[in-house]
Amino acid sequence: MNEVQGPTPAGTSRPYRSLAEALRAHRIPIENHEFIAAVTDTVGISSYIDRGRYIEAIRRTPQAPLHIGRTYINGFSEDEQVSVGGRVLPLLPSEGRAPYFYVHQPSGLPTVSASKRSASAGRAPAATRPAPQPRAPKATNLAERDYGVCDVCFMVKNASGKCGCDE
Repeated sequence: MNEVQGPTPAGTSRPYRSLAEALRAHRIPIENHEFIAAVTDTVGISSYIDRGRYIEAIRRTPQAPLHIGRTYINGFSEDEQVSVGGRVLPLLPSEGRAPYFYVHQPSGLPTVSASKRSASAGRAPAATRPAPQPRAPKATNLAERDYGVCDVCFMVKNASGKCGCDE
């Protein structure tokens, strides 16, 4: 850890002893830990540093460090191919770090719990619902009309122009 690193905006930059310690400190969802470990093993990381909103992972090679956030890993070059579990990860262009690319972590993907899988395994697939039809716009109140006020009883006249004292 001979790299010179600047502090976070709050001035609390500190190195972590391991990836597991860094992930716990940043409260990264547990379902992402295995994925992040596979990516960092593939890339080759020498140290992990607290940078406030993300973990900075310093590479062993002279390339840009990775930024590990709660839902992303950022800092890959355009020509870099990172594969996890035999699958090449799709790299997306970064908006905040212009020449670099990022990948999404799997925590955002919908999952089916084990109890739902076992319960639905024994029955036939459910029929799909038809797409909901667009609803007609809700009727709005008509503008109230002014039929005038009776000069005798000061009541509002009805649509026929009569009030309670005319009857």
